[in-house]
Amino acid sequence: MVSKILFTDLDDTLLDEQKHISEENRRAIGKMLEAGHYFVLVTGRPIATAKIVVRELGLAVPGFYMAAYNGAVIYDCAADRILAERTLPMEVTKELLDEAHKEGIYAQSYQHDTIITEVHGKELDFYLDNAVMRYRIVDDIYSSLEKEPNKVILIDVDNPERLVQFREQHKNLLEKTNPFFSRNEFLEYCPKDTDKGSGLKYISSFLGIPLEHTVAAGDERNDIPMLDAAHIGVAVKNAHEDVQRAADYITEHSNGESAIAEIIERFILG
Repeated sequence: MVSKILFTDLDDTLLDEQKHISEENRRAIGKMLEAGHYFVLVTGRPIATAKIVVRELGLAVPGFYMAAYNGAVIYDCAADRILAERTLPMEVTKELLDEAHKEGIYAQSYQHDTIITEVHGKELDFYLDNAVMRYRIVDDIYSSLEKEPNKVILIDVDNPERLVQFREQHKNLLEKTNPFFSRNEFLEYCPKDTDKGSGLKYISSFLGIPLEHTVAAGDERNDIPMLDAAHIGVAVKNAHEDVQRAADYITEHSNGESAIAEIIERFILG
């Protein structure tokens, strides 16, 4: 039997609008793992919050992996072990945070399982509505970092266009980081040459499985590098129009209708 890998985004792809996993998706994932295939969660979230989903699935078993922070951290769920990690250099982090401060744009970073930010306002609350995790309010993000971060995220809830302008006006940061939108309100700065596509390639190589045997599914623009890297890139029915244009296949079902089960039956087990 040829082993395949399914790489899937988490929010609005595997999870429904209530952040739950359907029973149909659960059964399909278990079925593909039993058949000797691999399942990989690929998310912009930190490991800490994504591990909650792993526990909920009850699938911290061999064959289950994770690429967190948009591919910056590769994690073996069964062994509870980080396999690879990329970070933003401290000098780049400082430059990015300083520029965000000048523009009056909210910023946050991460240490271990905790958000580090300077303000508890609508931006943090908006983020926590999408990914519940612990946070710490500090006087200065940069001086509070104990080690190089895996990413920095800028958030603007009221006027997301400011984030587009920020990225365009700070082209110097493009040479040192990989910035992209995970949604209109979130501009994420990851380490250079790091995205969900790089995470997919690392795990495929680590497992010794050719890219020809990979399938990737997502809904947002930060998923496009992953869909491009996989042999078959799938956009769920509810995906952003840019993702649908980049995909080889668009599901008949949305994330709230067990789209992942459809993908597993069609491309992994079918």
